[in-house]
Amino acid sequence: MTASVSQQSRPHIPVLLSDVLAQIQPAAGETYIDGTFGAGGYSRAILEAADCRLIAIERDPTAFANGQALVDEFKGRLTLVPTTFSEMESAANEAGHEAVDGIVLDIGVSSMQLDEPERGFSFLRDGPLDMRMSQSGPSAADVVNTMDGEDLANILYELGEERRSRAIARTIVKARGDQPITTTKQLAEIVERVLGRARGDEKHSATRTFQALRIYVNDELGELERALGAAERLLKPGGRLLVVTFHSLEDRILKRFLQERSGKVEGGSRYLPGPVEPAAPPSFRIVNSRGFTPNKEETDANPRARSARLRVGIRTDAPAWSSNGRGTRRA
Repeated sequence: MTASVSQQSRPHIPVLLSDVLAQIQPAAGETYIDGTFGAGGYSRAILEAADCRLIAIERDPTAFANGQALVDEFKGRLTLVPTTFSEMESAANEAGHEAVDGIVLDIGVSSMQLDEPERGFSFLRDGPLDMRMSQSGPSAADVVNTMDGEDLANILYELGEERRSRAIARTIVKARGDQPITTTKQLAEIVERVLGRARGDEKHSATRTFQALRIYVNDELGELERALGAAERLLKPGGRLLVVTFHSLEDRILKRFLQERSGKVEGGSRYLPGPVEPAAPPSFRIVNSRGFTPNKEETDANPRARSARLRVGIRTDAPAWSSNGRGTRRA
Protein backbone atom coordinates (compact mmCIF):
# COMPACT_ATOMS: atom_id res chain seq x y z
CA MET A 1 0.00 0.00 0.00
CA THR A 2 1.33 3.42 -0.91
CA ALA A 3 1.93 6.13 1.65
CA SER A 4 -0.64 8.33 -0.06
CA VAL A 5 -3.41 5.90 0.80
CA SER A 6 -2.49 5.17 4.36
CA GLN A 7 -4.61 2.98 6.53
CA GLN A 8 -4.32 5.60 9.27
CA SER A 9 -6.26 8.22 7.35
CA ARG A 10 -8.73 5.83 5.69
CA PRO A 11 -10.35 2.75 7.24
CA HIS A 12 -10.69 0.88 3.94
CA ILE A 13 -7.54 -0.62 2.40
CA PRO A 14 -7.71 -0.51 -1.43
CA VAL A 15 -7.21 -4.04 -2.78
CA LEU A 16 -4.58 -4.65 -5.48
CA LEU A 17 -3.82 -0.93 -5.57
CA SER A 18 -0.39 -1.22 -7.20
CA ASP A 19 -1.82 -3.48 -9.93
CA VAL A 20 -4.74 -1.11 -10.49
CA LEU A 21 -2.38 1.85 -10.97
CA ALA A 22 -0.06 -0.15 -13.23
CA GLN A 23 -2.97 -1.23 -15.43
CA ILE A 24 -5.06 1.95 -15.61
CA GLN A 25 -1.91 4.00 -16.34
CA PRO A 26 -3.08 7.48 -15.25
CA ALA A 27 -1.96 10.25 -17.61
CA ALA A 28 -2.24 14.02 -17.57
CA GLY A 29 -5.31 15.42 -19.31
CA GLU A 30 -7.21 12.13 -19.32
CA THR A 31 -10.53 11.32 -17.62
CA TYR A 32 -11.31 8.27 -15.52
CA ILE A 33 -14.24 6.78 -13.64
CA ASP A 34 -14.02 5.19 -10.20
CA GLY A 35 -17.38 3.43 -10.10
CA THR A 36 -17.07 2.31 -6.47
CA PHE A 37 -15.67 5.30 -4.56
CA GLY A 38 -16.02 3.91 -1.01
CA ALA A 39 -13.33 5.59 1.12
CA GLY A 40 -11.67 7.06 -1.98
CA GLY A 41 -8.57 4.87 -2.05
CA TYR A 42 -8.47 4.28 -5.80
CA SER A 43 -9.66 7.82 -6.56
CA ARG A 44 -6.93 9.42 -4.47
CA ALA A 45 -4.21 7.20 -5.94
CA ILE A 46 -5.25 7.92 -9.55
CA LEU A 47 -5.51 11.68 -8.97
CA GLU A 48 -2.13 11.78 -7.24
CA ALA A 49 -0.49 9.77 -10.04
CA ALA A 50 -1.29 12.29 -12.80
CA ASP A 51 -2.89 15.67 -13.47
CA CYS A 52 -6.09 14.03 -14.66
CA ARG A 53 -9.82 14.32 -13.99
CA LEU A 54 -11.90 11.67 -12.26
CA ILE A 55 -15.62 11.00 -11.94
CA ALA A 56 -16.33 8.96 -8.81
CA ILE A 57 -19.63 7.18 -8.17
CA GLU A 58 -20.98 6.24 -4.75
CA ARG A 59 -24.42 4.88 -3.88
CA ASP A 60 -23.86 4.85 -0.10
CA PRO A 61 -24.99 8.23 1.38
CA THR A 62 -22.52 7.97 4.27
CA ALA A 63 -19.53 7.34 2.00
CA PHE A 64 -20.73 10.09 -0.36
CA ALA A 65 -20.87 12.61 2.50
CA ASN A 66 -17.43 11.57 3.75
CA GLY A 67 -16.02 11.96 0.24
CA GLN A 68 -16.67 15.70 0.07
CA ALA A 69 -13.35 16.38 1.80
CA LEU A 70 -11.53 14.65 -1.06
CA VAL A 71 -13.55 16.64 -3.60
CA ASP A 72 -12.40 19.84 -1.92
CA GLU A 73 -8.80 18.63 -1.72
CA PHE A 74 -8.48 18.04 -5.47
CA LYS A 75 -10.03 21.39 -6.40
CA GLY A 76 -12.15 20.66 -9.47
CA ARG A 77 -10.40 17.49 -10.66
CA LEU A 78 -12.75 15.14 -8.77
CA THR A 79 -16.50 14.97 -9.36
CA LEU A 80 -18.41 12.77 -6.90
CA VAL A 81 -21.83 11.55 -8.04
CA PRO A 82 -24.47 9.95 -5.74
CA THR A 83 -25.72 7.08 -7.91
CA THR A 84 -25.06 3.44 -8.81
CA PHE A 85 -22.20 2.48 -11.11
CA SER A 86 -24.64 1.03 -13.65
CA GLU A 87 -25.59 4.70 -14.25
CA MET A 88 -22.03 5.72 -15.13
CA GLU A 89 -23.02 6.86 -18.63
CA SER A 90 -25.42 9.45 -17.24
CA ALA A 91 -22.90 10.47 -14.58
CA ALA A 92 -20.17 11.00 -17.19
CA ASN A 93 -22.47 12.83 -19.60
CA GLU A 94 -23.73 15.19 -16.89
CA ALA A 95 -20.11 15.92 -15.97
CA GLY A 96 -19.48 16.87 -19.61
CA HIS A 97 -17.80 13.69 -20.88
CA GLU A 98 -19.14 11.47 -23.68
CA ALA A 99 -16.17 9.08 -23.41
CA VAL A 100 -13.47 8.29 -20.84
CA ASP A 101 -9.98 6.81 -20.80
CA GLY A 102 -10.38 4.27 -18.01
CA ILE A 103 -12.88 2.76 -15.60
CA VAL A 104 -12.21 0.89 -12.35
CA LEU A 105 -14.77 -1.05 -10.29
CA ASP A 106 -14.20 -2.74 -6.93
CA ILE A 107 -17.19 -5.05 -6.62
CA GLY A 108 -18.69 -6.02 -3.29
CA VAL A 109 -19.10 -4.75 0.24
CA SER A 110 -16.50 -2.39 1.71
CA SER A 111 -14.64 -2.75 4.98
CA MET A 112 -16.43 0.36 6.26
CA GLN A 113 -19.82 -1.26 5.77
CA LEU A 114 -18.71 -4.56 7.30
CA ASP A 115 -17.23 -2.81 10.32
CA GLU A 116 -20.37 -0.78 11.10
CA PRO A 117 -22.85 -3.00 13.02
CA GLU A 118 -25.72 -0.62 12.31
CA ARG A 119 -25.42 -1.36 8.57
CA GLY A 120 -26.27 -5.01 9.15
CA PHE A 121 -23.79 -6.55 6.69
CA SER A 122 -21.81 -8.70 9.12
CA PHE A 123 -22.78 -11.77 11.12
CA LEU A 124 -19.80 -11.11 13.41
CA ARG A 125 -21.38 -7.99 14.94
CA ASP A 126 -24.97 -7.79 16.10
CA GLY A 127 -27.00 -5.07 14.45
CA PRO A 128 -30.20 -4.45 12.49
CA LEU A 129 -30.61 -6.85 9.56
CA ASP A 130 -30.29 -4.20 6.86
CA MET A 131 -27.54 -4.70 4.19
CA ARG A 132 -28.73 -1.85 1.93
CA MET A 133 -25.76 -0.06 0.34
CA SER A 134 -27.95 2.86 -0.72
CA GLN A 135 -29.82 2.87 2.61
CA SER A 136 -33.11 2.85 0.71
CA GLY A 137 -35.57 0.25 -0.53
CA PRO A 138 -36.36 -3.18 0.99
CA SER A 139 -33.88 -4.41 3.59
CA ALA A 140 -32.59 -7.92 4.26
CA ALA A 141 -35.05 -8.07 7.17
CA ASP A 142 -37.91 -7.37 4.74
CA VAL A 143 -36.73 -10.24 2.56
CA VAL A 144 -36.37 -12.89 5.27
CA ASN A 145 -39.64 -11.93 6.95
CA THR A 146 -41.90 -11.71 3.91
CA MET A 147 -40.53 -13.77 1.04
CA ASP A 148 -42.04 -17.12 0.14
CA GLY A 149 -39.91 -19.99 1.47
CA GLU A 150 -39.32 -21.49 -1.97
CA ASP A 151 -38.14 -18.17 -3.39
CA LEU A 152 -35.93 -17.60 -0.36
CA ALA A 153 -34.33 -21.02 -0.82
CA ASN A 154 -33.64 -20.21 -4.47
CA ILE A 155 -31.90 -16.97 -3.51
CA LEU A 156 -29.68 -18.75 -0.99
CA TYR A 157 -28.80 -21.44 -3.52
CA GLU A 158 -28.25 -19.27 -6.58
CA LEU A 159 -26.61 -16.21 -5.01
CA GLY A 160 -24.93 -17.83 -2.02
CA GLU A 161 -24.20 -21.25 -3.53
CA GLU A 162 -25.58 -22.66 -0.28
CA ARG A 163 -26.17 -26.42 -0.62
CA ARG A 164 -28.50 -26.56 2.40
CA SER A 165 -30.60 -23.67 1.13
CA ARG A 166 -33.96 -25.41 1.47
CA ALA A 167 -33.33 -26.50 5.05
CA ILE A 168 -32.19 -22.99 5.99
CA ALA A 169 -35.21 -21.39 4.29
CA ARG A 170 -37.59 -23.75 6.10
CA THR A 171 -35.96 -22.89 9.43
CA ILE A 172 -36.19 -19.16 8.69
CA VAL A 173 -39.90 -19.44 7.82
CA LYS A 174 -40.58 -21.37 11.03
CA ALA A 175 -38.58 -18.90 13.17
CA ARG A 176 -40.29 -15.82 11.75
CA GLY A 177 -43.63 -17.39 12.64
CA ASP A 178 -42.64 -17.04 16.29
CA GLN A 179 -41.14 -13.54 16.03
CA PRO A 180 -39.81 -11.28 13.27
CA ILE A 181 -36.14 -11.71 12.37
CA THR A 182 -34.74 -8.22 12.76
CA THR A 183 -31.05 -8.58 13.72
CA THR A 184 -27.93 -10.10 12.21
CA LYS A 185 -27.43 -12.19 15.36
CA GLN A 186 -30.89 -13.75 15.05
CA LEU A 187 -30.30 -14.76 11.45
CA ALA A 188 -26.79 -16.11 12.10
CA GLU A 189 -28.10 -18.25 14.97
CA ILE A 190 -30.93 -19.60 12.79
CA VAL A 191 -28.42 -20.67 10.13
CA GLU A 192 -26.21 -22.28 12.79
CA ARG A 193 -29.16 -24.41 13.91
CA VAL A 194 -29.12 -26.00 10.47
CA LEU A 195 -25.40 -26.11 9.67
CA GLY A 196 -23.83 -26.14 13.12
CA ARG A 197 -21.03 -23.88 14.29
CA ALA A 198 -17.93 -23.51 12.14
CA ARG A 199 -14.82 -25.19 13.54
CA GLY A 200 -11.24 -24.01 13.40
CA ASP A 201 -10.47 -22.07 10.23
CA GLU A 202 -13.79 -22.93 8.57
CA LYS A 203 -15.91 -20.08 7.24
CA HIS A 204 -18.74 -19.00 9.52
CA SER A 205 -21.85 -21.08 8.85
CA ALA A 206 -23.84 -17.97 7.90
CA THR A 207 -21.32 -16.69 5.32
CA ARG A 208 -23.17 -17.91 2.23
CA THR A 209 -26.61 -16.90 3.54
CA PHE A 210 -25.46 -13.35 4.29
CA GLN A 211 -23.71 -13.12 0.92
CA ALA A 212 -26.86 -14.22 -0.91
CA LEU A 213 -29.09 -11.72 0.88
CA ARG A 214 -26.63 -8.86 0.38
CA ILE A 215 -26.34 -9.58 -3.34
CA TYR A 216 -30.13 -9.82 -3.68
CA VAL A 217 -30.96 -6.70 -1.66
CA ASN A 218 -28.50 -4.59 -3.67
CA ASP A 219 -29.04 -6.32 -7.05
CA GLU A 220 -25.27 -6.63 -7.27
CA LEU A 221 -25.11 -9.03 -10.21
CA GLY A 222 -27.63 -7.02 -12.23
CA GLU A 223 -25.67 -3.86 -11.41
CA LEU A 224 -22.46 -5.50 -12.64
CA GLU A 225 -23.99 -6.68 -15.91
CA ARG A 226 -25.44 -3.25 -16.65
CA ALA A 227 -22.19 -1.54 -15.68
CA LEU A 228 -20.12 -3.69 -18.04
CA GLY A 229 -22.34 -2.70 -20.95
CA ALA A 230 -22.14 0.95 -19.94
CA ALA A 231 -18.34 0.76 -19.68
CA GLU A 232 -18.13 -0.74 -23.15
CA ARG A 233 -20.09 2.20 -24.56
CA LEU A 234 -18.16 4.85 -22.59
CA LEU A 235 -14.55 3.80 -23.09
CA LYS A 236 -12.48 5.36 -25.85
CA PRO A 237 -10.47 3.07 -28.15
CA GLY A 238 -7.48 2.05 -26.03
CA GLY A 239 -9.39 2.82 -22.84
CA ARG A 240 -9.04 0.33 -20.00
CA LEU A 241 -11.69 -1.47 -17.97
CA LEU A 242 -10.49 -2.76 -14.59
CA VAL A 243 -12.77 -4.83 -12.34
CA VAL A 244 -11.86 -6.34 -8.97
CA THR A 245 -14.14 -9.21 -7.94
CA PHE A 246 -14.31 -11.17 -4.69
CA HIS A 247 -16.37 -14.27 -5.39
CA SER A 248 -17.11 -16.69 -8.20
CA LEU A 249 -20.52 -15.32 -9.22
CA GLU A 250 -19.14 -11.85 -9.99
CA ASP A 251 -15.99 -13.21 -11.57
CA ARG A 252 -17.98 -15.59 -13.78
CA ILE A 253 -20.07 -12.72 -15.18
CA LEU A 254 -16.99 -10.57 -15.78
CA LYS A 255 -14.91 -13.37 -17.29
CA ARG A 256 -17.71 -14.38 -19.65
CA PHE A 257 -18.24 -10.74 -20.71
CA LEU A 258 -14.57 -10.20 -21.54
CA GLN A 259 -14.23 -13.57 -23.28
CA GLU A 260 -17.32 -12.92 -25.37
CA ARG A 261 -16.40 -9.35 -26.24
CA SER A 262 -12.86 -10.39 -27.16
CA GLY A 263 -14.06 -13.26 -29.37
CA LYS A 264 -12.63 -15.95 -27.10
CA VAL A 265 -15.80 -17.80 -26.03
CA GLU A 266 -15.37 -21.53 -26.49
CA GLY A 267 -17.91 -23.76 -28.24
CA GLY A 268 -21.00 -24.35 -26.11
CA SER A 269 -21.95 -27.82 -27.40
CA ARG A 270 -20.37 -31.27 -27.49
CA TYR A 271 -21.81 -31.62 -30.99
CA LEU A 272 -20.15 -28.40 -32.20
CA PRO A 273 -16.80 -28.19 -30.39
CA GLY A 274 -14.30 -25.42 -30.92
CA PRO A 275 -14.55 -21.65 -30.77
CA VAL A 276 -17.77 -19.86 -31.63
CA GLU A 277 -17.51 -17.33 -34.43
CA PRO A 278 -18.20 -13.92 -32.87
CA ALA A 279 -21.24 -12.15 -34.32
CA ALA A 280 -19.47 -8.77 -34.21
CA PRO A 281 -15.88 -7.53 -34.20
CA PRO A 282 -14.24 -7.84 -30.76
CA SER A 283 -14.80 -4.74 -28.64
CA PHE A 284 -12.18 -5.67 -26.01
CA ARG A 285 -8.73 -7.20 -25.79
CA ILE A 286 -7.98 -9.16 -22.60
CA VAL A 287 -4.75 -8.15 -20.83
CA ASN A 288 -4.26 -11.23 -18.67
CA SER A 289 -6.57 -14.22 -19.14
CA ARG A 290 -5.98 -15.43 -15.57
CA GLY A 291 -6.31 -12.01 -13.97
CA PHE A 292 -4.17 -10.47 -11.23
CA THR A 293 -4.30 -11.70 -7.63
CA PRO A 294 -2.80 -10.32 -4.39
CA ASN A 295 0.63 -11.46 -3.25
CA LYS A 296 1.28 -12.88 0.21
CA GLU A 297 2.45 -9.55 1.56
CA GLU A 298 -0.88 -7.95 0.71
CA THR A 299 -3.03 -10.80 2.03
CA ASP A 300 -1.06 -10.87 5.27
CA ALA A 301 -1.68 -7.14 5.71
CA ASN A 302 -5.31 -7.32 4.54
CA PRO A 303 -6.92 -10.78 4.88
CA ARG A 304 -10.06 -9.54 3.08
CA ALA A 305 -7.97 -9.35 -0.11
CA ARG A 306 -7.44 -13.11 -0.25
CA SER A 307 -10.28 -13.82 -2.68
CA ALA A 308 -9.75 -10.72 -4.84
CA ARG A 309 -9.06 -10.97 -8.57
CA LEU A 310 -8.44 -8.11 -11.00
CA ARG A 311 -9.40 -8.57 -14.64
CA VAL A 312 -8.50 -6.00 -17.28
CA GLY A 313 -9.82 -5.38 -20.78
CA ILE A 314 -8.61 -2.80 -23.32
CA ARG A 315 -11.25 -1.27 -25.57
CA THR A 316 -10.79 -1.73 -29.31
CA ASP A 317 -12.11 0.67 -31.94
CA ALA A 318 -15.02 -1.67 -32.82
CA PRO A 319 -18.58 -0.51 -32.07
CA ALA A 320 -20.12 -1.53 -28.75
CA TRP A 321 -22.20 -4.68 -28.92
CA SER A 322 -25.95 -4.61 -28.35
CA SER A 323 -27.36 -4.71 -24.83
CA ASN A 324 -28.46 -8.35 -25.22
CA GLY A 325 -24.80 -9.38 -25.13
CA ARG A 326 -25.14 -11.69 -28.13
CA GLY A 327 -22.80 -10.00 -30.49
CA THR A 328 -25.09 -7.87 -32.63
CA ARG A 329 -23.53 -4.51 -33.29
CA ARG A 330 -25.47 -1.42 -32.41
CA ALA A 331 -26.99 0.49 -35.31
